Amino acid sequence: MKIRDFRLLTAVCLGSALIVAAASGPQALAAPSTTTTPFTTPNTDGCPQKTAPPPPIDESEVPAPGQPTPKPLLIPAPPIGGARMGECGLVLPKGAPPVPQDISATAWLVSDLDTGEVLAAKDPHGRYRPASTIKVLLATVALRALDLNKVVTGTQDDANMDGTKVGIGPGGRYTNRQLMQALIMASGNDAAHAIAVQLGGDAATVAKMNQLAGSLRAFDTRTASPSGLDGPGMSTSAYDLALLFREALTIPLFAELIHTEQVDFPGYPADPKITGDKDRPGFPIGNDNHLLYEYDGAIGGKTGYTDDARQTFVAAAKRDGRRLVVTLLKADVQPLRPWEQAAHLLDYGFALPRGTQVGKLPDKSAEPPNTAVPLASPPPKEDDQAGEQPAHEQHGSGTRTVLAVGGIILTLALLLGARRINRQRR
Repeated sequence: MKIRDFRLLTAVCLGSALIVAAASGPQALAAPSTTTTPFTTPNTDGCPQKTAPPPPIDESEVPAPGQPTPKPLLIPAPPIGGARMGECGLVLPKGAPPVPQDISATAWLVSDLDTGEVLAAKDPHGRYRPASTIKVLLATVALRALDLNKVVTGTQDDANMDGTKVGIGPGGRYTNRQLMQALIMASGNDAAHAIAVQLGGDAATVAKMNQLAGSLRAFDTRTASPSGLDGPGMSTSAYDLALLFREALTIPLFAELIHTEQVDFPGYPADPKITGDKDRPGFPIGNDNHLLYEYDGAIGGKTGYTDDARQTFVAAAKRDGRRLVVTLLKADVQPLRPWEQAAHLLDYGFALPRGTQVGKLPDKSAEPPNTAVPLASPPPKEDDQAGEQPAHEQHGSGTRTVLAVGGIILTLALLLGARRINRQRR
């Protein structure tokens, strides 16, 4: 056979094979991969994040000069939410079906928004970074403190914020309601800065956020920045994030904004110092939560991402009269995007029978929402791994110290008095 005839025969055979493959469906055209490593969900059975998030990959958490490195937060005992919330691997109801296998989130939790029942979880109290999902906590503080009709002027400091920005410009005029839209819908760090300024600055805002988290018994949570940018000691858990989101949803405007798909946002004027600069016109901003558009019954949620936190997500949905919330921490976009992973976990939760429970979010009716609750915790160790006491425990320690010192002084006074009496008797 001549080479030309052989090439012709080869081409005919190859063409025939392609026709057969196409007729068999698209899967027949895809050659199986023999080199790709199968996806596996991160294993947390050994409790790797029991005290603190994974080590940072950059210098975002290096304390400012003169500032101490925050110690890990104290671990409550027994675990908040029930004994099973102290487990670190999969926490499933007895007889429950296998969970979806395409979840890359290292920690997650599905709970009932109304009853507080935790339906299923993975490493529920493991500590991870929240990224922009912590804006849920900032929004809760700000919506209860600020006049939403007040107009504030944008600054260059707002515009200079790192990370995601909605587009606030110097000289722009924005109501606090519009800033909240930018914060919740578009995750604007510039909006977070403009809000924090009104709450007393970053340090004061962070203190207010941490105080609220503690009052809600979110004891795995410590924020280091209003926006969710990584900072020293930043921490939350899948359990806490569900708890914080549940609290935020009690505010009608928060519930409205997470469910809003698009709004118009103001522009800002030209800089008179720049020759030829022009006014920036207003523009529409959209909700960055794809679950809102793609999942039937979606209520809304909040996304997050930093290099250290990876993908984070919290969202809720309603089906057949049930409202469930799902949280994801330290996820990746493979094998599915975070909102798709959340959708699969929501489907899993809705398929479980009503009343299913492996834990519980704190009962809001049992105690005032802004009252700090003391922990029943073992005494801290002497090394750095002992953990940092929450503010309310620090106050308790101070009180005990005062009482101890007072007792010593009283004892000495009694001894001296007795000594004087003895001398008189001699």
